[in-house]
Amino acid sequence: MSPRTRSDPAVGRHGFDRAVRRHGWVSALSVALTGLGAMVVVAAPGLWAAGATDLPQDAFPRVVAATVVTAVGGTVELSGNAGGLADTRAGLTVIPLSVTLVGALVVAAGFLRPLRHRAVAGARELAGWAARIAVVWLLGLLALALAARQTFEVSLGGDTLNELGDLFGVRPEVGFTTDVPLTLLIGLLWLAGVLLLALLVSRGAPLPARLLRFQESVRPAAYAMVALLLACVVLGLVVALVVAATRGHAPETLAVVLLGLPNLVWLVFTIGLGATWNGRVEGPFGLPMPHVLDEVLRGEETAALNLSSMAEYDGRVWWLVVVDAVLLLGAAFVMAARSTAGTRAWRHAVHMAVALVLTVLTICLVGRVSAHYGLTVLGINDLAGLSGDLFLHPEVWSALGLAALWGLVTGFLGALLARPVHRRGQRPPPPGQR
Repeated sequence: MSPRTRSDPAVGRHGFDRAVRRHGWVSALSVALTGLGAMVVVAAPGLWAAGATDLPQDAFPRVVAATVVTAVGGTVELSGNAGGLADTRAGLTVIPLSVTLVGALVVAAGFLRPLRHRAVAGARELAGWAARIAVVWLLGLLALALAARQTFEVSLGGDTLNELGDLFGVRPEVGFTTDVPLTLLIGLLWLAGVLLLALLVSRGAPLPARLLRFQESVRPAAYAMVALLLACVVLGLVVALVVAATRGHAPETLAVVLLGLPNLVWLVFTIGLGATWNGRVEGPFGLPMPHVLDEVLRGEETAALNLSSMAEYDGRVWWLVVVDAVLLLGAAFVMAARSTAGTRAWRHAVHMAVALVLTVLTICLVGRVSAHYGLTVLGINDLAGLSGDLFLHPEVWSALGLAALWGLVTGFLGALLARPVHRRGQRPPPPGQR
């Protein structure tokens, strides 16, 4: 260990303590509000492109607030009221992962910034810094949760029907509100997960001394998985831009990119691994892109969304297997290249398998979609022509098993490909032997 390394913890700790005492709350305010602000900046134009500015009663700001709340895992509840002779039902479960991803990246970068150039940090230091951010974060999230509530009146579909509705006192309304306590709890857990993942991914971020022994096995795999997910998003963004340039529909494409691009590309990534998602699309709901997903799922029966069912509509989906293989080999190579020299190939394979299983499990949990709306007047269903149902759920266990298999194979191959790469802990050969 070099003299500089020995002095880093002590020097860095004093410098960090001084920074926290002087700027702790100011820095925490900056991190939390910048993260929430970035999410608003992404959500607002996405909703604008989706047509949310046409909503009545100046509801657009409240819809933006609700979108940010759901992006951090918060709960937005739909409610309906149609008078004594009618009944409404509504529900929505979806996470706008584009907004989530941007917020997570901004918060993580702000959290890690004061920790640069540190070798070791005490658990108390990290907890204090995270707690300051959490306090400001909860206050900002509380303000958004309180603002995310609105009620809309639903037309019955024509002048005559509206007159009958007035006659019988039927004024269907649908609205949304937030479960504030649950939103704050889940939002706090989301923040804790982001900060923990930031520490695991960043090679330069300090860890408590007791956790240093785990960084060589955890950090390369965590970094590789984050790089894999971001590579999927970048690839999906390129495809979306090409589609917008060649086929038009620019506003719809922009809405998908700014609101739900990771929802789609990570779903497609798991399908390329061989996973199956079960779902149905009925009524006015639909999946915006690609069209083949909507074609497979639309109907009265639950359909299986996988490579085989999609290939019946477009045989090019088999290229997803090739794309996934290339992405996973690249991730395995990065993981092995960032690991210490001397790690056996089978150990890389195990690390890759575990990391990929956890990644696919996360996609399965956050990628679920469920939406339904119904209106019944005088016992007549779907009077306004708006009733519909959409859901998409994964077959989790088969997806995890396939992820483990892919991880073992690509992890082993990636370790072999990374052998010529100079890694940490490996001494360079003498000049005469290079």
